[in-house]
Amino acid sequence: MELVKRDKALYIDKEALATLAMAKEGILFPVDKLMNSSESLEVEKSLLYKEEFFPFPFILAPSGRKNKIVLKSLKKDDIVNLVVDGSICGELKVEEVFEIDRLKRIEKIFATTDPSHPGVKDTLKRLGKYAVSGEYSVDTTFVKNIKNMIVKQKKLVDAKKVTAIMIAAKPLHRGHERMIRIALDKADMIVLFLLKPYKKDKFSYELREEALRYYVDNFLPKNRVLIVPFENTYIFAGYNNVFLDSLAAKNFGCDAISVGQNHSGIGMFYDKYGTNSIVDRFERDDFSIEVSNEYVYCNECKTLVSTKTCPHGSHHHISYISEFIEEIMIQGLLPPTILVRKEISAIFLSSLHKNRWKKLITKYPNFFPSSGLLEEMDDKKFYQKIIGLHQTVSLT
Repeated sequence: MELVKRDKALYIDKEALATLAMAKEGILFPVDKLMNSSESLEVEKSLLYKEEFFPFPFILAPSGRKNKIVLKSLKKDDIVNLVVDGSICGELKVEEVFEIDRLKRIEKIFATTDPSHPGVKDTLKRLGKYAVSGEYSVDTTFVKNIKNMIVKQKKLVDAKKVTAIMIAAKPLHRGHERMIRIALDKADMIVLFLLKPYKKDKFSYELREEALRYYVDNFLPKNRVLIVPFENTYIFAGYNNVFLDSLAAKNFGCDAISVGQNHSGIGMFYDKYGTNSIVDRFERDDFSIEVSNEYVYCNECKTLVSTKTCPHGSHHHISYISEFIEEIMIQGLLPPTILVRKEISAIFLSSLHKNRWKKLITKYPNFFPSSGLLEEMDDKKFYQKIIGLHQTVSLT
């Protein structure tokens, strides 16, 4: 795609660019373009676009004083550059510029306008007063690459059914593992869409990918599991999350999506549209939504169980709450192995707390039992050895 520097430009962020690329490459189909004012009003009113359900208008309304000045100056058929971080990344031929109701759009996405809601707060900062519609071009290579990876892997294993799981794995815990295994039982292949957010985080995408890949490579038939990045842009952050995840999974070439009962947005979808509404709105002959049970560790059953099959009360259950386990790790504590596999804990902790044990390892090189052979100790091995001592049972 050859881009020409022009007098007028709109400044957008990487999140907007990724969203535009997904739409252009058909991941949000039937939405494949920026909606104009009449199309936006119709979608707000009917929740339909091209006779198919879509929860809110697909628009580009960048914030900022420079953008506002440019948008107010644009006329039909003007061509403007799209600029991200100082580099031209695309161009747009103007069809129409129109004013939007910012709070109404926020409510359509998040079901609230409360500024204390993190999604509302972030989106208000990046959402302008004017939207622009028209044909645009951006680089869609990253989307095409993911499509090609899925097609290639499907052919490799001759997969008839492919199930998607949208996963943050922050961190990867035993509940995630159970959900992945059950989905794999029902499908020929699963695609783990690892969420790639735009905020900096101690649990970086690269760290979460390392842990997830270790699990897949060592504990699953890895030829039947594909890990791909998923650009988790703001449109997927609201209560329409389940629908949009399903839409993206289908357009990426999957036949089903597996979601947990506590999947972001699923409860609000049920509350707003009725018990089976999300399934009713998206269930098709060629795609299904599979809602898995909630899994907990029961101290009476002594294993991971479904809350639907365990006869013991909730006071016997340990829930797999990612935020709780995440905070334990940030504080430098080892999660119990009933919550997180020891190898996974070692990967996260050795990254979150680099060189924490360097002096201790040097001072006490022979503290742990071994096979008798000299082995080099590092932070990852140290964490695993410590967990091994915790699991010693004769003196408990």
